[in-house]
Amino acid sequence: MSDDRSSRDPGEKTWIEKIANAFSTEPRTREDLMEVLRGAQEGKLIDAEALSIIEGAMQVGDLQVRELMIPRTRMEVIRIGQALEEFLPMIIDTGHSRYPVVGETVDEVQGVLLAKDLLPLLLKDSGPLDLKTLLRPATVVPESKRVTVLLREFRENRNHMAIVIDEYGGVAGLITIEDILEEIVGDIEDEYDEDEDAFIKQVAEDDWLVQALTPIDEFNEEFGTAISDEEFDTIGGIILQRFGHLPRRNEETVIEGYSFKVINADNRQIHLLRMRPAAQTS
Repeated sequence: MSDDRSSRDPGEKTWIEKIANAFSTEPRTREDLMEVLRGAQEGKLIDAEALSIIEGAMQVGDLQVRELMIPRTRMEVIRIGQALEEFLPMIIDTGHSRYPVVGETVDEVQGVLLAKDLLPLLLKDSGPLDLKTLLRPATVVPESKRVTVLLREFRENRNHMAIVIDEYGGVAGLITIEDILEEIVGDIEDEYDEDEDAFIKQVAEDDWLVQALTPIDEFNEEFGTAISDEEFDTIGGIILQRFGHLPRRNEETVIEGYSFKVINADNRQIHLLRMRPAAQTS
């Protein structure tokens, strides 16, 4: 059996030998190392994408969880007492696979709900939903944890999400394995990302999810309404005016014959609304 290496031109170097030759002068600092790698890329020993991944991996080594986490105000959460029909529109709109489940406040983390665990319930009428029976334990990490350590723990424990807490034990945000990987390799788009710019999404007959940032003129064109845009540019602004205060989740108001229920809001603004013809609301 012949050895392919024996037939190789003695003057032809493998890519491993080329890289080894590039490191013939040992780099003493990280910047020295990056200069060597950039030189290797310019010499076409490695491609630009490989260099970008190496740079991303090196940068992640310096980061703490607080620098990559999704902050508390942007977390998509489910309340432990919510009925399925109350939080299902949010799951449909956001398309995440995991959601923190909390009590009266975000600091009262009860566990994590996997969206796939809801599928059996949607396929059969199993009565009132008891979220507690579906929850998985939540992984909790401090803000100061190094990202590389967390990534290793994600891989070892097969976790994909962690709740981040501050020095006082309150919830500061959450972080996923995708957040870390995107820092290394760049944005990872999935089948839901193409809909991120869609302000209005129909989920059933006479049932829509409406982003609070939907421009009023776009809304009027879609539904044939005549909501004034003299004072506000977005549907969220009109909703705030109608309530006269920053509404909480599940508060409702009626405008132009449509009922708007707040599906997602934080302590600063409304994010997502569920809209149905007012006559069909209970």
